[in-house]
Amino acid sequence: MTQRSLEPAPTRTIAFDPGKLGALADNVERVLFGKREAVTLSIVGLLAEGHVLLEDVPGTGKTTLARALARSLDVELKRVQFTSDLLPADLLGVSVYSREEERFAFRPGPVFGNVILADELNRTTPRTQSALLECMQERSVSLDGETRTLPRPFFVIATQNPMEFEGTYPLPESQLDRFLLSIRLGYPEREVERAILESRVNGDPLDTLEPVLSHAELLSALDAVGQVRVDASLFDYVLDFTRATRESELFLLGASPRASLGWVRAAQAMALFEGRTWCTPDDFKRLVVPVLAHRTLPSALSEDGLSQKSDLALETLLDRIPIPA
Repeated sequence: MTQRSLEPAPTRTIAFDPGKLGALADNVERVLFGKREAVTLSIVGLLAEGHVLLEDVPGTGKTTLARALARSLDVELKRVQFTSDLLPADLLGVSVYSREEERFAFRPGPVFGNVILADELNRTTPRTQSALLECMQERSVSLDGETRTLPRPFFVIATQNPMEFEGTYPLPESQLDRFLLSIRLGYPEREVERAILESRVNGDPLDTLEPVLSHAELLSALDAVGQVRVDASLFDYVLDFTRATRESELFLLGASPRASLGWVRAAQAMALFEGRTWCTPDDFKRLVVPVLAHRTLPSALSEDGLSQKSDLALETLLDRIPIPA
């Protein structure tokens, strides 16, 4: 493969100050200690106009991360606690007959917001889970013969408990494929957990967070992502990698074309977050597992006969697929 320069075009400019994104991450970290990578990836998902799935055991900060990010933005947050008796109408809205107007009037549900916190998404039934499919993919709601457009930005940040926990319903592959990124927080280090305990002696610091990015600045940032340059050799790398997941013996289910599109968009958002107007190979390598692990299914056994997870299989492919210099 011919080596290409990955430096930016000289005239490429972006009408947004990426430094404000660092301030956004710092603001979230005022309440979520020791999770810089998770915070960064969540902001990348927002900038890429995708959606984020937070996976881990209860009590590790998933809801705190979602709420802190929303409070750091000048946007409308809608929180939905998913339960087994939640209905699609509880999410999307319903038409109610008005005696005064003598007609049915639509009452919008919580999805008509900017940031939707879908708490414990996998505790609701597949019927209600599927109500989010159109919202997440097409940014619209179709009810009563009318399609209503959702506001911009529209960002779903969902939390999910492990499948072996009581009262959970597995998310189908079609639902998982709507999430741009899947993030695991994990337990904090001892010193970090101590800092968490000390920070909450006098109340929840989440209540003191103020927006650091206005609505207009956020829209400007979303537009700026599309201006980040991606070299042609990086498109080839994405195609080689995703096609390998479909053909390799390491996977039963490979990455979809939607995954390829999302990977490129996320890399553009990562570059903008890092203050660049062009993507590098490291942007793509950094995002391999968060973008692709939840969209792929590994084979039952790896080459050495040991069981493995998607992230391990993806890391194996990273060693196999040549990346542009």
